[in-house]
Amino acid sequence: MQQLLHRGAAMMQHREEALGASWDDLKLFLACAKYKSFRNAAEELGLTSTTLMRRIDRLEESIGCKLFLRDQSGLTLSDEGTAMIADVAHMERHAFNVFRRASRSSNDTSGTVRVAVTEGPGNFWILPRLIDFQKTYRKITVDLRCAMEQADVARLESDIAIQLEPPTNPDLIVAKLGRLHIYPFVSKEYENLYGLPANLADLKNHRIIKQSAPQVDDSAYARVLGLKSLEGIVGIKTNSSVGVLYAVERGAGIGFLPTVSIALGAPLVAVDLGVSHHADLWLTYHKEFRGSERHKIVVDWLKKIFDPRVHPCFRDEFIHPNELVSMMTAAREGFGLTGYVAATPV
Repeated sequence: MQQLLHRGAAMMQHREEALGASWDDLKLFLACAKYKSFRNAAEELGLTSTTLMRRIDRLEESIGCKLFLRDQSGLTLSDEGTAMIADVAHMERHAFNVFRRASRSSNDTSGTVRVAVTEGPGNFWILPRLIDFQKTYRKITVDLRCAMEQADVARLESDIAIQLEPPTNPDLIVAKLGRLHIYPFVSKEYENLYGLPANLADLKNHRIIKQSAPQVDDSAYARVLGLKSLEGIVGIKTNSSVGVLYAVERGAGIGFLPTVSIALGAPLVAVDLGVSHHADLWLTYHKEFRGSERHKIVVDWLKKIFDPRVHPCFRDEFIHPNELVSMMTAAREGFGLTGYVAATPV
């Protein structure tokens, strides 16, 4: 009997420890499972690797099992971790829903709406128009994040996202905004100094400005140009689309930019090599925000300013950059790139 009592007390203590596992530690478990490395997860979370490992150790001790197999290649979920991750992810989704409902509890057209978008459309298309939007909707604060890293709307990293790949999460509403057509450009100064490549084979005599960033297909450059490799022709690599525009304007080489660039007033020359590339823009937000008036206002406004029927640069069919110049006079006069062009270095 005494032995049974001790065993029962031990089981009760273990159950209380498991139930007392911190939700914060469970979130760390999800991050480690996502990034498959303590170092990468710690960088994303703003923690040290040592702190993160200690927190995972504490979680494993409290629930009484190992969640990860650890080796030099990184982290792999154990059988127990695999069995547990779906339940923890389910808990996380419900927790996010609680915060979403709280953020839309008021139907008033006031408050903050967080919008994440890739850098080029964010800086050169949305931001100039956001100024007029703010004049109309004085009580709505649009928190605009322009970055190539994709924001996870389902995990509350943003309320609304405009991204280059459509999400597959069934809890999200997804709509295609339009299509970005990408084309090679140089500055007029570059053309005067070095001329333009006559064909793809002539590219070896020029330099390319290459963007390497999340959401950018790193193999697209060579594939579109019909080359096995870009070795020897890349002059500058940058993660920034704004940086690509700056470098091209300063005559550093050939850069791949949206076809609308010269239509908006950038002093560039289109390079006709018989190639182009495109990327679709997808607007996404959580279905919980359908009942939020301020979120609906921002979503409708974003759809309006990217409407391909009004702005030809976002149509599915390719239109040569030079042809876009006459088709987008109003956009250039109202929201052109004056003020965005590269400054002359001191």
